[in-house]
Amino acid sequence: MWNHRADLAQRSIDHYFAAPGEQLFNNWHPLEPGDNDVFNYWWLAHAIDVRIDAYLRTSDPARLEQARHIHDGILRRNGGELFNDYFDDMLWLALATLRLAEATGESELYGEAVELWQHVLDQGWNDHEGGGIAWRVSQPYYKNTPANAPFVILSARLHRHTGERRYLEQARLVMDWLERTLVRPDGFVHDGVNRQEDHAVDEDWRFTYNQGLYVGACVELARALGLGLGLGKEPDLYLSRAARTARTAIAELGVDGVFAAEGEGGDEGLFKGIYYRYARELVEVAEVPEVRAFVLGSTEHLWRSCGRDGLVLASEQWDRPPRTKVPLSAQLSAAMATEVCAALTSPRVHPDRTA
Repeated sequence: MWNHRADLAQRSIDHYFAAPGEQLFNNWHPLEPGDNDVFNYWWLAHAIDVRIDAYLRTSDPARLEQARHIHDGILRRNGGELFNDYFDDMLWLALATLRLAEATGESELYGEAVELWQHVLDQGWNDHEGGGIAWRVSQPYYKNTPANAPFVILSARLHRHTGERRYLEQARLVMDWLERTLVRPDGFVHDGVNRQEDHAVDEDWRFTYNQGLYVGACVELARALGLGLGLGKEPDLYLSRAARTARTAIAELGVDGVFAAEGEGGDEGLFKGIYYRYARELVEVAEVPEVRAFVLGSTEHLWRSCGRDGLVLASEQWDRPPRTKVPLSAQLSAAMATEVCAALTSPRVHPDRTA
């Protein structure tokens, strides 16, 4: 069932959002004048990931070619450059590009991921708030989870790929800052600190993707430190922290079996999908049955509420159909979650592969 639904979710992206030329995807459905004025660099980075998900599930080379086409489209629309003003955006692209490199074996793509990592480290790390990666170039004082946790994930994966200690050292340095600054004792992860240059933590910004990102950072550090190799207790400690946060997220942000809507501005549509992507990483290496059950059950809610004519058009609230317009971000989240369910219910699960 879930494999079939994953195929339909991929098809639904094209059915509702495909656009001609370099646009590739419309930002909203239905489309209105001005809707495509914004170049959503980071949404498209996740679109790469979604197509790679499909490729890893089906081995269909067309899905891999779609991922490469999106990657190339991002660079063209970005003036041929990898970099932009937002460090979190660049890290999303780096993570997707590293997965694309692993799927294709292309050394140029590996080089891009490393170049992005080095740029973020050189330009993003500073001493405001005791360290950490800034959110964007123009706000070096503002540090948040969406910039720091992906850096940990990328660093740990580059360490596993290259064996170079510098990546692991930087992953641990940034993780230490994140945990002492933005992670509560019960595992709930705050969004950011010092946004208004007042040293305050944004405790009211309660987003699913922050929880998922910390879960992913813990899992990747556990892998980098020798998960399953009997190399001490530290990997297990990180897994226990990941499980704690994944459970706390469900308890704090779940409502009647689904995550509540997190906003209607567009970017928020991606938040759920990011949680699901990294919840999968946890469930594949550790026994956390309540997280697995929530992932499967809430995505079932999505399909029952938002399925239409054999396809799915996502709502930002998964237990009801969309009321008006749907952003591409929310549609990508639906596809991510569906691919996760297909992976978790398939016998062809490979826990050591990068997702």
